[in-house]
Parts: sequence; C-alpha cells; structure tokens
Amino acid sequence: MPENTTVRLDKLFDHPAVIDAVADENLELKERVAYRPPVCEVFNRTCTTLQTEPQYQFEIDKEARRQLSHIIGNTVQRVAGTDDPDEAVRAGYTKARNIGIVFSGGPAPGGHNVIAGLFDAAKKANPATRVFGFLMGPDGIIDADYMELTAPLVDRYRNVGGFTMIRTGRTKIDNQKKMSLSRETCKRLDLDALVVVGGDDSNTNAAFLAQEMFNDDIQVIGVPKTIDGDIQVRDACGQVLCAMSFGFHTAARAFSQAIANLCTDSSSDVKYWHVCKVMGRVASHLALEVALQTHANMTLVGEDLADYVDYDRLEKAEKDGQVDYTAYGMTLRHLSRVICDAIMDRAAVGKNYGVLVVPEGVLEFINEIQVFIIKLNTIIGNYNKVHDRDFHTAFPALDDKLEYLRRLVRGIRKDVSYNVWNARDDELFNDIPEFFQEGLLTERDSHGNFQFSQVETEKVLLDLVKDYLGILKEKGRYKIGIEEGQYAKIMQTGGLDPEMYGPILFDNWKQARYLMIKKMIISKKTLKAALVKDGFLGEEDAIPAPIEKIYELSVPKFKTQTHFYGYDGRGSDPTRFDCIYTYNLGRTVFSLIANGATGQMAAILNLEQDFHNWRPIGIPIAPLMHLEERKGRLELVLEKSIVDVNAPAFRVVKAFREKWLAASPDGDHYRHPGPIRFTGTSEEDRPITLLLNALGGHMCAPGESGPA
Repeated sequence: MPENTTVRLDKLFDHPAVIDAVADENLELKERVAYRPPVCEVFNRTCTTLQTEPQYQFEIDKEARRQLSHIIGNTVQRVAGTDDPDEAVRAGYTKARNIGIVFSGGPAPGGHNVIAGLFDAAKKANPATRVFGFLMGPDGIIDADYMELTAPLVDRYRNVGGFTMIRTGRTKIDNQKKMSLSRETCKRLDLDALVVVGGDDSNTNAAFLAQEMFNDDIQVIGVPKTIDGDIQVRDACGQVLCAMSFGFHTAARAFSQAIANLCTDSSSDVKYWHVCKVMGRVASHLALEVALQTHANMTLVGEDLADYVDYDRLEKAEKDGQVDYTAYGMTLRHLSRVICDAIMDRAAVGKNYGVLVVPEGVLEFINEIQVFIIKLNTIIGNYNKVHDRDFHTAFPALDDKLEYLRRLVRGIRKDVSYNVWNARDDELFNDIPEFFQEGLLTERDSHGNFQFSQVETEKVLLDLVKDYLGILKEKGRYKIGIEEGQYAKIMQTGGLDPEMYGPILFDNWKQARYLMIKKMIISKKTLKAALVKDGFLGEEDAIPAPIEKIYELSVPKFKTQTHFYGYDGRGSDPTRFDCIYTYNLGRTVFSLIANGATGQMAAILNLEQDFHNWRPIGIPIAPLMHLEERKGRLELVLEKSIVDVNAPAFRVVKAFREKWLAASPDGDHYRHPGPIRFTGTSEEDRPITLLLNALGGHMCAPGESGPA
C-alpha cells in the first residue's frame, strides 16, 4: 500500500493541474506581467524635448535659495514630442547613458513600473544605455551596492507590487560624509543621471543630491511616491502640478476592500464595532478615500478635527467676560463623546454594530496631544544636542524618562528644556494611560518624526469611549432600541398583552418604530420596581420571562474588533491606474534626463481627466522647499499636503455623514468597491477624491452638516 501511494504521488506531481496549482505564478500574474500600459501621446514620437511653462510661479524660501543655488532657478517643464528633431536634439536624446535608480522609504504599488518605463524609454533611445539599480535604498548609493538591470529582470516585475526588484530602505543622505560617499559612487559608475523614487524626504534628498553633483554633470530626478497621498503639488496661485503621488489609489482600494468586508460582517453578526486604523501619519487622505469607497458608518478626518470650534464654550466664556482658547480645536474627551453619540444613535434603532475608520495620525490633530508632541520633541532634541547622546539610549525604560521629566519640573536639571516642561504638563501627562505615555515617548523615526504607527491610536480612543459609554449606561441613556414588531411577538408568545405593558416599559411607546426602555430602568431591580409600582407585579413575584427577555435585549454590550491597514495595502499589486501612471512617470523621467534636466520631479498633469489628456511634466523641487523643525532644528524639506476641508471630496463626505451613519430604522448604506481586478471594463480608473476635487468650485454639496 505505501509503495502504491508513492507511485500515485509521483504521477500526481507530474499532472498539469498539479503543476499549475503549485506554481509560483498563477494565470492572473502572468496576465499582469504581460500587460503593456498605454503611453502618453508625446512618447510615441521619435524623441521628446522640454518646453518651459512660465505660467507657474513659486514663493521661494530664502534658505532654499541659499542652499540650493544651482537648481533654485528651475521652472516647470512640459515634455513635448517631435518626429523631426534637428541633429543636435537627436544626438543628445539618443546618446548612450548610464542611469542609476533607487527606491527610498516604504514600498508603494507601481514602483516597478517606474523602472520599466525608464528602462524601456532608455533602451529604445539607445540600446547601449545601461540602467543600474541601487540595492536596499540609499544605503546602496552610499555603500556602492548595485546591480545592472536587464530586460528579463525588468520583465519579471512589470505591473507587480512591492519594491522587490532592488528593494528599499529608509536611510537619509543627511550629512556631508554620506553625500560624499554617494557622489563617489555615482562618479565611479560614470553615471549621467540618478533617479530617486520616494516621498517628501526622499525628494528633499534628490534636491540636495542635484545641488551637490551639479558641477559633476550628474543629473538627479525625483519621482513622487507615497501611499499616504501627502505629496500634492500646487504653485503659488493654486494651480495643480501633481494631483496625487503613485501608490495611493492601490493602497486605498486594498484597504477599502477589506473594510467593506468588515461592513458586511458587522451587519451580519450585528454585535461588533470594527475600528479600522489606516495609514496616514500627517494627512488623512487615505481615510477620506476609504470613506468614499466604503461609506463606513463613521470616518474621522484629522484636518476636520483641527478645524473644529466649540461655539457653545465660546459663548459661555464670553458671558463670563473671558476667552476660552481651549474651545478652538478638538479635545480627546470631546472626540470620545462624538463617537459615543454615534454609537448610541445607532443602538437606539437596533444597530449595536458599525464600522469606524480612523487615520493613523488622528491624535496629531488633537490640541492637547499636539502640545505634548511638540514639547517632548523639543526636550528630546535638546537633550541629544547638549549631551551628544541619544535620549532613548540614556533613558531606556519609561520610568527613567518620566523621572527625567519630573526633574525638569523640580529644577534639578537646568538645561534649555527646563523652561519647556512645567508642573501643569507633568500633571496632565501623568493622568494619561501608561501605554500612551510610552507611545508619546517612543523613539522618533530616522527623520525625527513622531511614530504614530507605534501608538495604539484606536486603544486611546476606545478606552475613553468605553468609559463614557459605561457612564451613559448607568444613566439609562445608552440602550438598544427594540423593534415594535419583535416586542409584540415576544410578549404574545409569552401570553402577555403588549399594549398593556408598553406604557410601563418604554419612554417612546407608540411614538417610534424602535422602542426605548425607560431611562430609569437600568437593571432588573429597577425593572421590577417599575412593574411593582404600577401594580403589574407583587413584591414577591418574579419578573415575567417575556419582559425579562425584552429588557436583556435592550442592554448593550459594546464589543469591538480593531484592525490596522498599512503594510498589506502598500504591498498590493497596483491598480490599472497606478500601473499606467507609474509607467508614464518612468517615461517622463527619461525625457527629463535626455533633455538635460536636473533637480526636477517627474509628474503627470491632468490625472483626474481621461488618459488622452495626461501631460508629462517636470516640477522644480527646490522652489517647493521650506524650513521645518526636524529633530529640534530647522531644516529644508518638502511640505506635506494635508486634506483640504474646503475641497469637494471632503465636503461630499461631510454632507453624507448622517446618511452613512445610518442611525435610522432603514438599512445601512455600505458601498462595496470590490477587489483590485486589474482586468475588466468596470475597474475604477482613478481615485474618487481625485475625481471629486477636480470639480473645484463647481461642487456644492447640499445639506452639509457641522463638524464632527
């Protein structure tokens, strides 16, 4: 018998169906890899040129002008095509080059197509051109760790997610030693150009590399990458140059599919609130797109919270002849009340379930938390500078850090931070949960940013929500509504007259479809007391089983499931939109290189329009940079783009908040975007926020509700 089994297995392993089943590549992946995205019309011409677009203007930072003098005068350049170039243009475009490319920061779907677009354009112009990939991010440039990219390698990764081909890293080329080593690597490889694919910090790196290697005739081109969607470029007049970084659409769709599944689960099991944290440390673009994609019951948008004004508190303070500055901006306590109100409103119509979407960095928009972050960043930065050692290494345990802060208050430590942290700060900080204290004191990332992904944002909010719901439950305000038909059926099945007991049990008897147990009835003891008082029960009698069942159905049990969406979305295979977008970005990169540009960021105009209207351009990076505090000192960086609460996309979400909360007897309004199919005529061709925001001032959403 064992021998026969072995023989059968051998035959089984040779069967075509088994071979297909266990192969690394399935049919869909093969279709993906074989797909060739369309290209913008200009890339179908014999060669491309660059034309200056003088209508775009920038407000230039003085420090940027000083530090980036070689590239600060760059302008927006439009890629144009020609089939009849003069000899000089043709020679410049088709000459053999050495081009290096590096991925920097977290992966974003579509990165491989940037390489593919660049590779295809470069080899078409001159097959002798060589493209090198630096391995493991900027460390590959610093350490001269690279590989030459070949057609078979590039073909293997077309339209596939991740940065697996050459991998990535988060090292920042932020000092002269790293800069010098990078320059030496580029010169040793005899590079004509270096391409940096990354976010705001990475494109900042690209600008400084362009400045550093300007006299070496090594061009540097940046490519906007971040799933957070916080690289969106406008000129000084508000004209859009880069509407969206690549990877955003794919990540949002991946998150939305998973969250839509939870909407289905929630409305099926009817006992959980799913709390979904999505990536977005500084901006809430992903949360906003997820709201539009899924119609989750409640979505917090950090920028909206920061914009909040409590007019009731202002009015009260004005009557007292004072100004309440804490009325500006949302507090943690008030935000927890807003969430509780939504939960109670749904419970009142029998919906003790729902889906809440929270951006990763929502706490950064809460006033009191922002103050703590700013002060602690300053204290940590000052300590590192004064003592020339790392704060987190010096004080590894939470107790050590807290003791350092107490010493500042007591005046035992007389350094710059002595004036930053006061007794009031210490008192408030000691009131917050220990795990959140630890989160606020966690080590900053390599760029000096507070790591919100390391803080259990949802736990901070949920602890406050659960505490307040407990209080509301004791006050008889938090109850589950009982559908009148269900009430009548339970009572009649138990032999009791629903009409007789209704006025005794419910505050809104005969007034609504969902009946609310009276506020005074908060336990079986108070339930019995109400029945005894109205003569329906004697002191020694037991509560009738149907009435007890009705009461138990009205008692809410707040159960939650928490989820974090980040790495899964950024590792997803790209949508068709991101495949086409990134491939054309790669082609744009080559056009910029072939025409002598440096210190430019590749971009595509008109992303919100049909593909035939897309226009490849180069955006000057240096004029976009401004001074910002990093690690306790001012540095030139690219400004992140946050959600515009006056833009159509947010206004639509705001207008539909009440409908999507669905705190009514009718059904929920969940939307199911479906999986990223890549093929098929119904596949979404651009982000919804991009589509709505393109409507500009023409969109006026009716019935807009107030802030959260």
